[in-house]
Amino acid sequence: MKRAAAPDASGGPLKLIWLRSHAFDDGEAGAGHGVDRGRAGEGVEGVVGRQHTMTTPPTGGAALPLGDLVDPVPAATPARTVLEGTSVSIVPFDVEEHSAALFEATATHDDLWAYMGQGPFGDLASFVDYYAVAAEKTDPLLFTILERESGRPLGHATYLRIAPNDRVIEVGNILYTPALQRTRGATEAMYLMARHAFEDLGYRRYEWKCNALNAPSRRAALRLGFTYEGTFRQHMIVKGRNRDTAWFAMLDSEWPSIKAAFEAWLSPDNFAEDGSQRFDLATIREGLGGA
Repeated sequence: MKRAAAPDASGGPLKLIWLRSHAFDDGEAGAGHGVDRGRAGEGVEGVVGRQHTMTTPPTGGAALPLGDLVDPVPAATPARTVLEGTSVSIVPFDVEEHSAALFEATATHDDLWAYMGQGPFGDLASFVDYYAVAAEKTDPLLFTILERESGRPLGHATYLRIAPNDRVIEVGNILYTPALQRTRGATEAMYLMARHAFEDLGYRRYEWKCNALNAPSRRAALRLGFTYEGTFRQHMIVKGRNRDTAWFAMLDSEWPSIKAAFEAWLSPDNFAEDGSQRFDLATIREGLGGA
């Protein structure tokens, strides 16, 4: 689903619809504030939003600023599809094909599960039992990250908290085995999933959330081009422990510059003969005028 790019926030003041002050009572106004279901980032303290410009309402009375009118057509719901890259492929999780290799790759690395909602697993049978159920769900929708050349499973990720009507989707439940970490394929996997969400499915907001104590995940979000929006305190209880959740997101209006940086970083020209990067992703994005 291809959509026209959203207008740039710097392109001018928001269009405002003015309503007389008696049009809503408190209950009605609260019902339409747009931050229900805990999905919107607007309720997080510290979010920098668009600048609302106040003008005199033509009918007089109190002025109420409202957001831009938005295309009401829902985004597409993600399906079990294949996303092909140069280094990796994103494929639907197959319990029979992928479980044994992923279990073996993570069996001696309990730290990989420290901030996950599941694991670690003591044996292959318990791993398979968990992932047999997870693979059947549509939200979260689970994918395996394969090394393209060999077909070896290197990790997994999901689309979750999928809200087609709001055109909001999250990427999460990301598990990278040591063989995938800090590789070209690790970045390419996130590029492929973001591109699919924005360009094929038509989402306008792409979220990343993590345990606020998970410093590597927070660094990864910023490196990839997500914007930190705030922390939800005492948001969850995971494995019997408190979890404060750090929220990050990128928007469809930001995607073109983020995409350009991804593609420049992933270009073979950005890598030396020994495989080391010539320029880091953040530097490239800044050079292109991105965040």
